[in-house]
Order: sequence, then C-alpha cells, then structure tokens
Amino acid sequence: MNDRLKALSEAGVSIWLDDISRERLRTGQLQQLLEDKHVVGVTSNPTIFAKAVTDADDYAEQIHDLAVRDLSVDEAVRMITTFDVRWGCEVMRPAYDASDGVDGRVSIEVDPRLAHDTEATIAEAKGLSWMIDRPNLYVKIPATKAGLPAITATLAEGISVNVTLIFSLDRYSEVMEAFLSGLEQAKENGHDIATIHSVASFFVSRVDTEVDKRLDKVGSDEAAALRSKAAIANARLAYQRFEKVFTGARWAALESAGAHKQRPLWASTSVKDPNLPDTRYVTELVVADVVNTMPEGTIEAFADHGELKGDLVSTQYADAQDVFDRLAALGVEYDDVVQVLEEEGVQKFEASWTELLETVTTALKDAAPTGAEA
Repeated sequence: MNDRLKALSEAGVSIWLDDISRERLRTGQLQQLLEDKHVVGVTSNPTIFAKAVTDADDYAEQIHDLAVRDLSVDEAVRMITTFDVRWGCEVMRPAYDASDGVDGRVSIEVDPRLAHDTEATIAEAKGLSWMIDRPNLYVKIPATKAGLPAITATLAEGISVNVTLIFSLDRYSEVMEAFLSGLEQAKENGHDIATIHSVASFFVSRVDTEVDKRLDKVGSDEAAALRSKAAIANARLAYQRFEKVFTGARWAALESAGAHKQRPLWASTSVKDPNLPDTRYVTELVVADVVNTMPEGTIEAFADHGELKGDLVSTQYADAQDVFDRLAALGVEYDDVVQVLEEEGVQKFEASWTELLETVTTALKDAAPTGAEA
C-alpha cells in the first residue's frame, strides 16, 4: 500500500477516482486501485462516459444486442451507463461495507438536459436508482436552481445523492438546506435516515481558470499575485460554511436520529495550469470529513510525490476571505464568475451527453441486423 495515499486517507480525505469505463472494470484496474491505492469511491459524468464509449471496443457486444432489440438511443445509453455503474458498485462494495456506507460509492448523473427541469430530474433520479438497484449508488443532481428542490425530493425518497456542479458559496448553502430538508422529509416518510448519504461536489480548478483569465485582463502586478488563489480560497470558505451548518441545532436533531453529514467533495482537482504543482488541489485542501475525487493521473502523482502539510483548510479562513476582498477591489466580480461557471458546466455536460448519444447512434446503426434500423 502506498504510504502517501494512506496518510492522505488517515488525514480524513476519502480518495475517489473520477473515471469509469468498461475496460477498467473488465481488466480489474478499478479493483487494483481499491486494493493498492486506497481508492474508496468512483465518480462519473457525461464527459467520462462519452470518452469511454468512443475509445473502447468493450461495448460492442452490448451495443449489438441493443441494436437487435431495436432500442432507442436514449434507452441504449442508459443501459450502457447503468451497466458500468452497477458493476462499479459491486467492485466498491467492500469499501462500502467497511465504512458503514460512508464510502464505497459510485455516482451516475441524471441526463444533463434535465438540469433546469425539477420534475424530470426527480423522475430520472428515481429511475436510475431502480435500474442500478445497489445500496452504494449515488445519483448525481446538478446544483442548479431547478436542481435544489429535486435534491430534497430525491433524498425524501430515501435515495442517496451526489450534488454536483457547485461553484458558489451561496448556492452551497442552499444545497445544504436542500439536504437537511430532504432528510427531515425522509424521516417523516418513514425512511431510516441512517441509510441515506450525500456529498456536495464543489468544483475547484475551474474557478482558477475563470478568475485567472479575468486577472490577466487586469494586467497589474497585484492581479498577477492573485493568480491561482481563488479556487482554493473558495473551497476553504465552503468548508467554513460546512462546519457551521453541521454543528448547529437543526443538524443535531437529525444526527441523533442516525443521519450522516453531507460531506464536501472536491471535484475538478487536476490542475489546468501547467505552471502549478500537479498535486496542488489535493495538498492545499486536506481536512477531515471530505472527499477528493481525482483522475488517475492525479492519484498517481500524489502517490509519487504528494505532500501532507496538515490542515490547510480550517486554519486559513481569514486568508481565504482576504483573497476575495482583494479580487473584488480589482473588479473581479465573484457572483458573475460563479454564474458563468455554472452555466458553462451544464453546457459542457450537455455537449458531452450529445456526443455520447451520437456515438451510440452510429454504433447502433452499424450493429443493426440487415434490413433493420436502430
């Protein structure tokens, strides 16, 4: 077992892999990461699935069978993606059992085209839960305005939720409110809330990408000094809000009924700026009760040369706020930054979903029996 990754886990950071594919499952690569690299969870998104299906032949047999059955492309995509996630849940089951359900989770996202449709998102979340039918499933729901009531309603049905695409601190507060309301409703509905889990996926590196672009336009020395600081400051202030909510009286009442905290999950943690250390968004965000979901390259980088410098989150709130005060003084508008990022995030996942649909459409046509159309 790798000492650096073990130490990261012991510091309170659950290591999850931000990737899934039929090849990883078939070859045992995911199993190996569980056994050798302290990986205790998996996240997926439309971009990951689009790449997996495009790059591999592992889906050919299933696509042939789906073509013979003359399924629609939407049905076929759901059959393909839920198959992988169900298999991933089986691989991760030991971590789920060992952690009493806290880890060992595999996430699948609702159709991103539904990001602004509350009722359709709820229905899709319930459908995915039914199709995959594994206790360690997370259904991913985006933290759009329409997503917030869907999060509450899905949790109220007893379904565990990974809330995704969080950029804004205020939106994160709304996400935690949706979580608490969902648990309260689930309890009223007769569900055992001890079995319901959730994470709140706070996107990290994309904040730096957007803010740094604006700082470069400012062009001053002070602006240059603030490059690559916004994302970590944002995550640190998010954790401050997490601490406040999950030490309050409302949470205490739920906790006494067996509820588990909705942990922050640091997503988008591979660096986009080649001038930054490749483990920056891991090392700088070590603190208890969090998840860091990483591409395999980031996991390997931390295993090779990652550093643990203690809690660099809850000890840095004042510095984090100072970063945003200085950004505001330079005219970098936080509310506009996070709004742009949320809109772009939904658009990117919609584009990846469209790519996935197009790839499967072509594959179904190629695999269709002679004289038939997929």
